Amino acid sequence: MINIAGNIKKIREAIPSSVKLICVSKFHPNEAIMEAYSAGERCFGENRPQEMLEKAQSLPDDIQWHFIGNLQTNKVKMVVPHAVMIQSMSNERLVDEIEKCASRLGKIQDVLIELHVAQEETKQGFSPDEAINLFSREYIDAHPHIRICGVMGMASNTDNMEIVKNDFLKIRQTFNSLKNGVFTNDEHFKEISMGMSGDYPLGIESGSTIVRVGSAIFGARQY
Repeated sequence: MINIAGNIKKIREAIPSSVKLICVSKFHPNEAIMEAYSAGERCFGENRPQEMLEKAQSLPDDIQWHFIGNLQTNKVKMVVPHAVMIQSMSNERLVDEIEKCASRLGKIQDVLIELHVAQEETKQGFSPDEAINLFSREYIDAHPHIRICGVMGMASNTDNMEIVKNDFLKIRQTFNSLKNGVFTNDEHFKEISMGMSGDYPLGIESGSTIVRVGSAIFGARQY
């Protein structure tokens, strides 16, 4: 039997109070989410639009849903009404679609720019150079219903912690370049989301302000 509350307590004791914990609840049932909720957690991460929609409609209203997965443009309309933050804004078409959908709802949608620094080609996101070149003041002003709060990224899928550390460093450096450039006077641009169950201590050490932890809380995924 998985002790969800006990797992959360351990993680909470290990991370600084300034770091936001996202409980990655994808593929886990509502009962498991409610155990974490009863332990005081309110921020949950989902990566499938339909699953997030169903959970948002049936679980308490004060849950803050973070969308963290690959988001297709035709599914944006399912996510924007419920997501407090979309952490995986990974391409220009998605930027335009999130803007369009948020505009229709009269909502300012908080997002993170997803960066691709990992060795796997299958991972999505902007390269650091693409992000720095694309997000000009003019481009940002053309999307008034999107509030860019920082960056998100994943390290390479490897046991070599030096590679992971190097990936996190690239994410941090890209954040710094954007913060010292176009986002200098933007108080909302302050988040770096990196680090998951296997590497969140290294993520925090590398400057992460948000960690996305699933299996270390809920156990193995339930497909």
